[in-house]
Amino acid sequence: MDTTQKPGKILSLGIQHMLAMYGGAVIVPLIVGVAVGLKGAELALLVSIDLAACGLATLLQAWKNRYFGIGLPIVMGCTFTAVSPMIIIGKSYGMPGICGAILVAGLVVLILSTFFGKIVHLFPPVVVGTVVMIIGITLIPVAINNLGGGVGAKDFGSPQNLALGFGVLALIIIMNRFFKGFLRTLSILLSIVIGTIAASFMGMVDFSSLGGAGWFSLIKPFSFGAPTFHVDAIIAMSIVGIVSMIETTGVYLALSEICEQPIDEKAMEHGYRAEGLAILVGGLFNAFPYTTFSQNVGLVQMTRVKTRSVAIVCGIALIILGLIPKIGALTVLIPNAVIGGATLAMFGMVIASGVRMLGKVDFSRQENLLIVACAIGVGLGVTVQPALFAKFPSLVQILTNNGIVSGSLTALILNIIFNVGRHTTEEKVTDLSKQMIAETSATKS
Repeated sequence: MDTTQKPGKILSLGIQHMLAMYGGAVIVPLIVGVAVGLKGAELALLVSIDLAACGLATLLQAWKNRYFGIGLPIVMGCTFTAVSPMIIIGKSYGMPGICGAILVAGLVVLILSTFFGKIVHLFPPVVVGTVVMIIGITLIPVAINNLGGGVGAKDFGSPQNLALGFGVLALIIIMNRFFKGFLRTLSILLSIVIGTIAASFMGMVDFSSLGGAGWFSLIKPFSFGAPTFHVDAIIAMSIVGIVSMIETTGVYLALSEICEQPIDEKAMEHGYRAEGLAILVGGLFNAFPYTTFSQNVGLVQMTRVKTRSVAIVCGIALIILGLIPKIGALTVLIPNAVIGGATLAMFGMVIASGVRMLGKVDFSRQENLLIVACAIGVGLGVTVQPALFAKFPSLVQILTNNGIVSGSLTALILNIIFNVGRHTTEEKVTDLSKQMIAETSATKS
C-alpha cells in the first residue's frame, strides 16, 4: 500500500496544508474589515466566513467532475492582489459593494473560462507584472499604517508599536534565513503568533471578547447586507479576477509537473470554472475572491505527497474552523502592529512578484519600457491624487478614479498598440532565422 494513502498521514498532511495558508488567509479579512470599519464581533464573523469559504473553494477545485475542478492538490484562498481594490471599494460602498463586485467578477471568470486560452495573449508578462506591481505599491501604505498601530490610533507610531511591528518583520526574515522546509513555510503564521504573545505581555491584547464568542455557529449568505453593484468596483474586481486566472495558470502547470499528472486545455477550463465558482461563493457569503495559494505548491513539492486527498482534508478543516466563532474571535485579538509587520513582508512580496514577472519581458525594446512607465505612472498618480479627473463626466471617472483600474487599462491598451500582432511576425522571423542557422550548420558539418 502506498504510504501516502494512509488515513493518518493524509490527515496530518491536510492539517499541515491548512497551517501553511492560515496566516495569509486570516490577515486578509483583518485588513479589509478594519479598513471598512468593522470591529469586534463583526470582524470576528468576517474571519470565520473567510475560513469556511476558503475551505469550500478548496473542495470545489479538488472535486474533479465533467463540469469543474482540476483535481490537483490545490488549496484556495484570497489573493493579496484583491486586498487594495477591496479596501478602495469598501471605503466607498461598504461590504455590500465589495460583495456585488465579487459576484460579477465570479461570473466574468466563469464566462472567460471557456475561451481564456484564446485571449491570454492580451495579458503577457509586461501587462500582468505591471498590474501586480501597481497593486503591491498601493498596499504598502496599508501595511505601514497598521505597523504604526492603525489609522487614528492614539498611540500611532509609539515605540511599543514600532518595536512589535518591526520585531515581527525581523522574525520573518530570521526564519526564512535559518529555517528550512515546513518551518519556513510557517514563518508568517509563527511570527504572528509569537508577536501576539509578546503583545499580550506588553498589555496590548484584550481577551474580554473571547468570553462572548460561541463554540458553534452556522454561516449565512449576505451576512453584511444584500450586494450592491457599482461599475467602477466591478471593473476593478474583474481585473483582479483576470490577473488571478493568469497566475493560476502557472500554478496548474507547476502542480501538473510535480504530480506527474498531465493536464490539457479541457482540464485547465475546468480549473478556471472552479475558480469562478469559488469567487461566486466568496460573494455569496460576503467574503472574498478566491484563487490558488502558491505557497501550498511549495509544500506539495517538499512533501512529495501528490494526492488531492490532502487538499480535501485541508478544505474540510478550514470549514470546521469557520464554524467555530471562538477561532474568529481569537484571530481578532492580533494587534494592528503585529499585522503591519507581517503584511509589510507579504505585500512587499506582491511587488516582488510583479518584478519577477517583468523579468520575463524584453526591455531592450523601448515599447515595453514605455508600457511599464506609463501604466505605473498613471496608476500611482491617480492613487496619490484621486481628484485629478473630478471635473470629467461620471462615465469617464468610472475608469479613472481608481488607480488600479486606470493603470491596468493603460498597460492593456498600450500592449495592444505596441505588441499585439507584432509577436506573430517576430516569431515567424525568429523561426526562419533558427531554420537558416540550422541549415547552415548542417551544410558546414
